[in-house]
Amino acid sequence: MDFTYADVGATGREGAACPDGFRSLRVRTRIGRGPDARRVAGDAVLGWKMHRAVGVTVAPTAQRAAPGVDVVVGIGVGRRRILAPCRVVWALDEPTRAGFAYGTLPGHPECGEEAFVVELDANGEVWLTVRAFSRPAAWYARAGGPVTRLLQRAYAKRCGLVLRRAVARHTARGRAAR
Repeated sequence: MDFTYADVGATGREGAACPDGFRSLRVRTRIGRGPDARRVAGDAVLGWKMHRAVGVTVAPTAQRAAPGVDVVVGIGVGRRRILAPCRVVWALDEPTRAGFAYGTLPGHPECGEEAFVVELDANGEVWLTVRAFSRPAAWYARAGGPVTRLLQRAYAKRCGLVLRRAVARHTARGRAAR
């Protein structure tokens, strides 16, 4: 299957503009402090744990996000579950950054790309940045209008909260073990 948009990989290019006809999204959340927090959060993103903890189903073709890995994200329950097929377009796992982006495939209710990047900054703070560009592809996504955009922003914020909790739990376990 081919991607449903032309500018594949744009979320990974520094300074790339949002493609014409798409809406951009950027949500940044502080999730912890230090290299250990970066490692825990990066593993949760690359290993699909963050997505599962947010409350969506994830059916990837590999245990870790890597270029070419297909994944079907399921949103909702039962017959009302919306399936969203995607393919990972880039991934990184560096000492200060970890994350990936996936792009939409045919059958996804949106058209575009979304990136999830954990970064340890120069001050030792760890951040999750969710960047995306999208436009509705399915009739129900178009009909949702501004509500669809609000749901996308809420999902991005929830990703940050989930990672913050995972890092806090890990830190608390480390303190308890000492």
